[in-house]
Amino acid sequence: MNLAFRDIRHKLGRFVLTCLGLSLLLGVVVTMAGIYRGQTADALALVRSIQADVWVVQADTNGPFAESSRIPGNTREMIARIDGVITAGSVTFQAVQLTRNGRRLRLHVVGYEPGRPGGPVNLVAGRDITRSHYELIADRQTGLAIGDRLELGRYVYTVVGLTQGSVTLSGDSVVYMTLRDAQDLQFDVTPPEARREAARGARRANTDMVNAVVARISPNIPVEAVAEDVHRWKHLSALSEADQEAILTITVIERARRQLGLFMTILTVVSAVIISLIIYTLTMDKLREIATLKLIGAPDRTIIGLIVQQSLLMGVISFIAGTALVSAAKDWFPRRIVMDPTDLGILFAVVVVVCLLASALGVRVAVRVDPARALAG
Repeated sequence: MNLAFRDIRHKLGRFVLTCLGLSLLLGVVVTMAGIYRGQTADALALVRSIQADVWVVQADTNGPFAESSRIPGNTREMIARIDGVITAGSVTFQAVQLTRNGRRLRLHVVGYEPGRPGGPVNLVAGRDITRSHYELIADRQTGLAIGDRLELGRYVYTVVGLTQGSVTLSGDSVVYMTLRDAQDLQFDVTPPEARREAARGARRANTDMVNAVVARISPNIPVEAVAEDVHRWKHLSALSEADQEAILTITVIERARRQLGLFMTILTVVSAVIISLIIYTLTMDKLREIATLKLIGAPDRTIIGLIVQQSLLMGVISFIAGTALVSAAKDWFPRRIVMDPTDLGILFAVVVVVCLLASALGVRVAVRVDPARALAG
């Protein structure tokens, strides 16, 4: 006879409500873990989608994401002539914000040269850009569809393709356009502004500037050797894809990750305290029954098993329910939620350990119950 199951069945309503409340708390812990992983995935999504072996940026900078970087547009030709470079492409990055259909839309515009590295590689609908002007590729997160027209700056662009999961580290959707269109969007001024600058004798700024040059290297040539050539002979900084990922995860989003990790730790501790109080309360409610068990000769291990089993059942059921709830609702969150199986396994193990530790208070009270309490009026 399993005393834990019999006690739960006897007070099933209270047990179910307790598990429901605890599942919401553990669901928040799972959500924090998912946001933690999702933030890392968002930070690396754009870098990985470009699939570049080397990022050439302004000298002595860690651009173009962690720091500002601006280099001449003809840098791409210089990089393409380096031994070991298969192909190279210029890219620009800029953030824009606009209002569409009464909804504020924040976009990260990537300018690239069609046919060269830097463009989208995860098209899920539509086609690549084929015209030199006024076409763009948007991520599905923007809510745009193929054929939609979007006004950016002084020009109107037509959506010809859609990507999936192209976002920045801040969660903004990425749209792609030709390099020339992106440069026009970044540097072009309105006619009144142009007349004003001409009247004050200002020289027109050089608009043939890019934020980085991305290159793909031959498998037979070490990436480090190409990076050293770029630094030594071209007086520019060269970062590998691994370097960019390290900069983004260690430097750019490290503080946010530590903050989320701190919240997870606090919530786990809170969960342990709540489980301890619940088990303690449940134990106090059945002290007379425990005393009766002792009076009829039940060993301490039977009583300890009753409390520990109830604690484990409560934790496991609540964790499963909380995880299922987050899994069903994760697509409604404003930021990406990544539920990594390894993380879930670690959290499950933590919950089991927490339940075992939380049951210690109830066990201590139970083993010290005087059997004579069963005979009290």
